[in-house]
Amino acid sequence: MKIIVLGAGVVGVASAYFLREQGHEVTVIERQAQVAARTSFANGGQISVSGAEPWANPGVPRQLLAWLGHEDAPLRLRLRADPRQWAWCLRFLQECLPWRTARNMRELVQLGLYSREVLRALRKRRDLHYDKQCRGILHLYTDARALDGAAHCTRQMRELGCERRVVGVAEAVRIEPALASMRARLVGATYTADDESGDANAFARQLAASCERDGVRFRFGRTVTALRRSADSVDHVELTNPDGSFERMTADAYVLTCGCWSAQLAKTAGLHLPLYPVKGYSVTLPVADAGAAWQVSLTDEQHKLVFSRLGDRLRVAGTAEVGGWTRELDSQRCAAIVAQVNTMFPGAADVSRARYWAGLRPMTPGNVPIVGRSRLRNLYLNTGHGSLGWTLACGSAAGLASIVGGRRPDVAFAFTGT
Repeated sequence: MKIIVLGAGVVGVASAYFLREQGHEVTVIERQAQVAARTSFANGGQISVSGAEPWANPGVPRQLLAWLGHEDAPLRLRLRADPRQWAWCLRFLQECLPWRTARNMRELVQLGLYSREVLRALRKRRDLHYDKQCRGILHLYTDARALDGAAHCTRQMRELGCERRVVGVAEAVRIEPALASMRARLVGATYTADDESGDANAFARQLAASCERDGVRFRFGRTVTALRRSADSVDHVELTNPDGSFERMTADAYVLTCGCWSAQLAKTAGLHLPLYPVKGYSVTLPVADAGAAWQVSLTDEQHKLVFSRLGDRLRVAGTAEVGGWTRELDSQRCAAIVAQVNTMFPGAADVSRARYWAGLRPMTPGNVPIVGRSRLRNLYLNTGHGSLGWTLACGSAAGLASIVGGRRPDVAFAFTGT
């Protein structure tokens, strides 16, 4: 089939790759000048099946109340006169029910495990290099009650096949010696040896180059403005070219992978997707002292920050703001991240050369992405991956390619439209 993929983030590029591998003629349309230029540009870098506990869980409503009014809170809610935001927030609270959280975690773990294996096979086939680290992920705890809660979550994940385990402070420091500087503050950790980290932007760029060699066409600087339907299918897409001219493009099938903007485009075809942008921040710093810097990817559970080592760079990302579509940097947020790096790993980073970034995560209320066929017979969805886009990209793309080709995916995930 002739297929148009809308969006060239890491999810869109992976979708193009697996669709082309199935023999389809694939064109990717992207409004930026290159692949992975927005949400996939400078994310936390973790391939984190152990991070599959949904944001919407029973403990969050209490935490939200405690965080209200605190500008440095890990999750900051800025209510606006936006009915979509209010509707999304109400659905988010519904997803905090224990049985919904358990269901959503099961879906995320199953897709995450599959996606990690697909990624490993793919990088061997295509010899991809993206500063990967296969040293696992440590989740760090400085509060005993939080560690007890993590132990319960860890047992649930182990039952689902994710080999996450609780470790003591001594073992955490053995796994990552750079933690010695904060040993006195730690009460314990969890460790998932099979998790990984790497540069999602570099991965997407290399995979896109591989796609082009296989015949995938990328059309950059084109802004898709609408999906035009005819009866129960999409007839064509409308887009604006870099010179401002209007164009219509047709295909046998269309795949929507535009992150947060997927909801706006879907609406032009009469579909309503439960997506809302949640802004996250990252700081990238050069290594100043290799002996003080971490190698193993880390998650600071108290401050909701993730730490990854990307060659001679350190990437620290996290926090969340539910407050609309702006990507404007908050200097207070940026300074707080750098301060935490200095507190945990003094001297490790050259903070004078810090590079700051903010991106909009496409979040569903329950954190489970929307993958599969829509109610329009030739429109397919691969969006809503939230903070797990890099973790789930290859698995959701491979599963979607199977659905487009009329085959059953190799993962037990609740694909939409199947």
